[in-house]
Amino acid sequence: MKKLMLMAASAAMLAACSQAAPPAEAPADGAGAETATSEAAPAVSLADIVNSDLRSAEEKARDQWRHPVETLEFFGIEADDKVVEIWPGGGWYTNILAPWLASGGGTLVAAGFDTASVEDPERRARMEERLAEFKNAYADPRFGTIEYSAFSATSGPLTEAGTADAVLTFRNIHNWMAGGYTEKFFTDAYAALKPGGTLGVVEHRLPSTAMQDPTASSGYVHEDFVKGLATAAGFEFVEASEINANPADTADHPFGVWTLPPNSATAGRDGVTIEGFDPEKYKAIGESDRMTLKFRKPD
Repeated sequence: MKKLMLMAASAAMLAACSQAAPPAEAPADGAGAETATSEAAPAVSLADIVNSDLRSAEEKARDQWRHPVETLEFFGIEADDKVVEIWPGGGWYTNILAPWLASGGGTLVAAGFDTASVEDPERRARMEERLAEFKNAYADPRFGTIEYSAFSATSGPLTEAGTADAVLTFRNIHNWMAGGYTEKFFTDAYAALKPGGTLGVVEHRLPSTAMQDPTASSGYVHEDFVKGLATAAGFEFVEASEINANPADTADHPFGVWTLPPNSATAGRDGVTIEGFDPEKYKAIGESDRMTLKFRKPD
């Protein structure tokens, strides 16, 4: 029964993501009926989702730097998994994860910004408005039913303890270092995962020869620093991948990682510019060099 349900879900998702094939002719007098009903419906692949019209041309243009198919396959994300995505932001990866998991009966938990942790009422109102817009954008049935939680220095569990197959974070570690609650992320992820579950981390990579700022003000983080935090939380390191590496990125730019695309900053956060600054030089580098790390919660 589960197999038949997954087959049906895959067929429905394929129809939503690509042009439907013409219907097969019905067999005469019931001939071949057994063959027609026993043939498996064409399965939806991760590549089908990535290339579908659920994603904009602007999103697809960044695939050359983010390698979504290869990254999610490296993390071992299956269509029937329960996956927690931390701080999905504008939904770049959500637009892939949500329909992929919907195609196989899986579950996506979007753990966004924790509006309850924001004291300033105006800022909280803006965040709540963005959250409402995010939820409205994913009301489309092609994205399946997304569950919602939150993550902050004071947030509760990411999801029911011990139920997630994977917890994923894309370019967020530096934000939590700036906020002083990076360790909490690894603790919360460990609690959410099933034994044997996967923690997948993608982050801007600081060269090992460079000094690590504890607040990661440049946006770059040492790979060994991330490994150390994960290990301290109880995770086993499984493997690193160079899928998202960019050797052209020296990680020493005047406005940190935000000097590079897609931000392409031309001034610091204080508004200060640099005389003779050439933004084209940094656009030519492309997006940042990134570590891609896979950890496992022990059985």
